[in-house]
Amino acid sequence: MTHPTHPVLLARALPRRALLAAALAATAAGALATLPRRASAQAAPAAAGTPVEIWKDPSCGCCQDWVDHLRAHGFVPTVHETGNTAVRKRLGLPDRLGSCHTALVGGYLLEGHVPAADVQRLLREKPQALGLAVPGMPIGSPGMDGAIYRGRRDAYDVLLVARDGNTRVFTHYAAQAGKGAA
Repeated sequence: MTHPTHPVLLARALPRRALLAAALAATAAGALATLPRRASAQAAPAAAGTPVEIWKDPSCGCCQDWVDHLRAHGFVPTVHETGNTAVRKRLGLPDRLGSCHTALVGGYLLEGHVPAADVQRLLREKPQALGLAVPGMPIGSPGMDGAIYRGRRDAYDVLLVARDGNTRVFTHYAAQAGKGAA
């Protein structure tokens, strides 16, 4: 007798319990087969190969340190050494949120020393927004965290900027005393 391979013949040849067990096993095997791919996709950096376009002043060292921070986290920066005031205005960011460099990534604006982890979160969550801003130049933020500060970090907020210019806190970073601080 030949072994039935057609689904209808197979169903007739197997008792219901065996058929149910086979279906459950196939479903479980299919689900388990996808787990390693899902886990590795989640473990991969969200920024891997993500292009980011940056405008900064050519003489700004902290801006270059921020570019290096993004690069170290998998972003691929293209830098325009033309200053950022005109592009910030063109993109609609209010002056009160300004800082020393402006960037575009994934359709979002970045202003100032935004940590790469927050950029990755922004790209993952895709909120309806203009982008993220860290106004001013807070000590301890990426690019403002050089050896001269000895590990000190001032408290600062990464702001989610709505298209109308309103903001809300996206991430808060608490102050942290540096080495040798009293």
